[in-house]
Amino acid sequence: MASTSFMIAVIIVVVAIVATPAMATDHWVGDDQGWKLDFNYTAWAATKQFHVGDKLIFKYKKDVHNVYKADHEAFKSCTPSSDVTPLTSGNDEISLASSGKKWYICGVGKHCEKGMKLAINVLPAESVSPAPSPSSPGSSSSSSFASSISPDSKFVALCVAAFAIIVMIMT
Repeated sequence: MASTSFMIAVIIVVVAIVATPAMATDHWVGDDQGWKLDFNYTAWAATKQFHVGDKLIFKYKKDVHNVYKADHEAFKSCTPSSDVTPLTSGNDEISLASSGKKWYICGVGKHCEKGMKLAINVLPAESVSPAPSPSSPGSSSSSSFASSISPDSKFVALCVAAFAIIVMIMT
């Protein structure tokens, strides 16, 4: 009986590892600091990997900031294009649908000139989600627990394995 339970546990673990799909990551721009002035978004982005299927989430005070998708020239000049509508909800989600360089700026006042802009490189979709990136040494931003959680197929597999082992021990 114990060997049958052990075989079932092994099969469950293998199936969980193979069958668990990769999951996209939600990137809270600025982590727990959000989209605001006086934050280094270049340093923040350097600690992350962005993939097709991931989301950027811009959290900020509505009517104080906004988010414009920009091209490289608009990013460099901090001048939003007149044909782009800003995102203004204070909780804006942008799905990363294609690989390549992406640029975002705040179009309020001189916020972009003061550093409220983000440039990222989106990589092709992965078959397995990466582990969350550690903060860079000396980084002044601290991640909140909630913003550091990302789906991870290895975690799911570990939970299934633990359950299988418990079932095996109890039988």
